[in-house]
Amino acid sequence: MNLSKKYRRKRHSVSLLHAHLVFCVKYRRRVITRRAFEILRRSMRATARIIGVELVAIQSDGDHLHLMIHYPPNLSLSEIVRRLKGASSRAIRAIGLPEVIKKLWGAAFWSPSYFVVSCGGAPLETIKSYVKRQEDPTRVRRKSPALTAARTSKAPYPRTEVRGLRANL
Repeated sequence: MNLSKKYRRKRHSVSLLHAHLVFCVKYRRRVITRRAFEILRRSMRATARIIGVELVAIQSDGDHLHLMIHYPPNLSLSEIVRRLKGASSRAIRAIGLPEVIKKLWGAAFWSPSYFVVSCGGAPLETIKSYVKRQEDPTRVRRKSPALTAARTSKAPYPRTEVRGLRANL
């Protein structure tokens, strides 16, 4: 899959949000076999498509599942996790695989906890130094030629004065 920067452009926002998620099976039982993984993958892809999340990568290690997602800013990670875990748990339980039934009892397939970390973008040290430099009065600021020309040219409208306050409109 192509991991180039694919910005999500909406009416009022532009975003590039990726996250690495890890879901553990209840009691860390090793029940994610090839058959179970295919069911989970199909279910998660369908759910991700419905909620507007792109499933970039998915892989299993028998007792936990790793996912990399590209998600919109209007969805919280906890909501994404809730929807993915819920739908996949119902799907795997509905099939009734013997390896799952034998090792897991009750209605739950996933542990209630999860791991998430954001990924992509610049390294943390680069961002930290950028933020610290914002306060430095000696930093060199790039000037756009269009902005410089706009500031030096005379305004096409007169200054406005309202109740003794002057405003540049």
